[in-house]
Amino acid sequence: MAEFVKVIAAADLAPGACKEIAVSGKPVALFNVAGSFHAIGNTCIHRGGPLGQGMLDGQTVLCPWHAWAYDVTTGVSMVNPEFRVPRYDVKVEAGDVLVKVD
Repeated sequence: MAEFVKVIAAADLAPGACKEIAVSGKPVALFNVAGSFHAIGNTCIHRGGPLGQGMLDGQTVLCPWHAWAYDVTTGVSMVNPEFRVPRYDVKVEAGDVLVKVD
């Protein structure tokens, strides 16, 4: 069973920012949406672009390679809702962001 892993201090990711991280060997994109943290798979399903390097607009991230958009709270593609990247559970404890990957 997967466990939560500390990945970053909450203060190190400003609202509106994103960051690429690895959790248990998996590439993850971490986002701060107005103080709420969200994590999805870091690889765009279109051409493999790094979502953690994308531009965050509200709760939507644009892939930096071809601008495919994803809702970071669900992982669902805004281009085609039948497509999605994995979404991971996130919690904040004692000022640290923890992520659980399956």
